[in-house]
Amino acid sequence: MTAGEFDSWGRIDRRARPAVSPDAYENLRDNAAPGAFLPFGNGRSYGDSCHNDQGRLIDSRMRTRILGFDPGTGIVSCDAGVTLRSILEQAIPHRFFLPVTPGTAAVTVAGAVANDVHGKNHHARGTFGKHVRRLMLLRSTGELLACSATENRDLFYATIGGMGLTGLILSVDLQLMKVPSAHIQQHAIRFDSLNDYFGMVETVDSEHEYSVAWIDQLATGKRAGRGVLLAGDHADASCEFPDMPRSMKLSVPFSPPFDLLNTVTLKAFNEFYFRKEKRGETVTTVKWPGYFHPLDAIGHWNRLYGPRGLYQHQSVYPADNARELTARLLETARKAGHASFLTVLKKFGEQASGGLLSFPRPGFTLTLDFANQGEQTLKLLNVLDAMVIEAGGAINAYKDARMSPQTFDSSFPQWRKLEELRDPAMVSNFWKRTALALPK
Repeated sequence: MTAGEFDSWGRIDRRARPAVSPDAYENLRDNAAPGAFLPFGNGRSYGDSCHNDQGRLIDSRMRTRILGFDPGTGIVSCDAGVTLRSILEQAIPHRFFLPVTPGTAAVTVAGAVANDVHGKNHHARGTFGKHVRRLMLLRSTGELLACSATENRDLFYATIGGMGLTGLILSVDLQLMKVPSAHIQQHAIRFDSLNDYFGMVETVDSEHEYSVAWIDQLATGKRAGRGVLLAGDHADASCEFPDMPRSMKLSVPFSPPFDLLNTVTLKAFNEFYFRKEKRGETVTTVKWPGYFHPLDAIGHWNRLYGPRGLYQHQSVYPADNARELTARLLETARKAGHASFLTVLKKFGEQASGGLLSFPRPGFTLTLDFANQGEQTLKLLNVLDAMVIEAGGAINAYKDARMSPQTFDSSFPQWRKLEELRDPAMVSNFWKRTALALPK
């Protein structure tokens, strides 16, 4: 396999990686050595949770059938390698939509389950796993198990958020939600400080299905913490946009020799993005790809971070001290000389996922991404980890490429239950680096 074919989205560790098809795995599993395999979705995880460099990957993209869709109930059954975009293409003409979608539609449905992804409506709908009705799981023992809230319950909730470690997901039954239109009536609310954001977010969340804030991480002084809160609801049935918008997809054809998303370029971008929204609240109707998956319009946009790749740092922390901690995290990154392009702040709701290693929990989540500058970037990320853990928070595992075993242990105290249910043939670089480095 060529380098790049099985990269993670962060592109930190690029190398050729051996892989097999799901069909080939079914023939090989009888003699599988411990830790010989790991399912691979579509490479949208940022770190090393999708890699097993001492074994072989199972390429889920080789099974991409939608097995059934009931336009009456909105239940879709599909192969593990089907992308969320494919599900939307099937469902939107029937006025159904994904109940939870992350920032890209390029992830596979099994990847969305294995990472229990969240979206802009966590406060309203919880995580992706809450809407999975059933999944078929192939264990290396040869067992083919139907898993749901009532069948093989322990394995079901270990598989949701289990990063592919419980076995090979073959298919998923997913409950979609009925909507009048796929497109969004967006409320763009420009705010001048974090105090303004925290003063309005609970009211905004209670009034709208979707809510997420972009933050200008580089702003200082009185402008520090300024940003735009993008709330939204599905437009009514009179929306005149076509269901499946057609647009030319731009692409970054190669990785430039240096980071294009640096402090200088991002200061200019942030000023433009902030100023393009009028003061106060602006209500417009926007096409669904632009609201949910804006960066999907640019192929290989991760290459803009340069040949050394990028680190993404996503944390969650309690609401009680969120205002102060958010400000400190932004300032710490800025003072360390690191500029974040995608700086996103969101309030999680109270709905528990059930997944053993699900990342979302009540509080606020902040996402930062940084071009890899080597040791100084790693040092900064360790400092950010420590600040979040001290505040009683956690670091997102499927966005990570370097957290310590201790940080993982503090973030996911139930990991030993997953280890007990892990398929012995499945392991990842991440799991060996964190969980298996800790005492049992």
